[in-house]
Amino acid sequence: MVAQSSVPSHIEITETLVRLYVFLAQYLDRCHDEAARASFPEPDLQAHLSATKAKMMEILSVNRVVKGKVEEECDRVLSLGAACLQGGAEKKAAADALKAERAVLRNKTIALSDLLAVFRAT
Repeated sequence: MVAQSSVPSHIEITETLVRLYVFLAQYLDRCHDEAARASFPEPDLQAHLSATKAKMMEILSVNRVVKGKVEEECDRVLSLGAACLQGGAEKKAAADALKAERAVLRNKTIALSDLLAVFRAT
């Protein structure tokens, strides 16, 4: 019988990071799109986002630098989304930043999805 390691595999790490970026992108999408808000209830999104972020932080606990970068990115996205949801001047100021952040998340998700496909194929 082979004992299972508690160290996550490269596939699990990549899957979790992809999932985190997808949930962050969905959060930003909801900030400017009423249909996106209606399609996925806020409590469900927040629950999935929190659970995925917690899992990612646990995985990244072996590397303070990367963990810090991911935490900072999550905080930046969530703050940006909150500013957009407030409306008024905050929403207008955050609109361009939201588009830029969404593009970054999209590119990271695409790159990591491709990498995940390669990992799974080998």
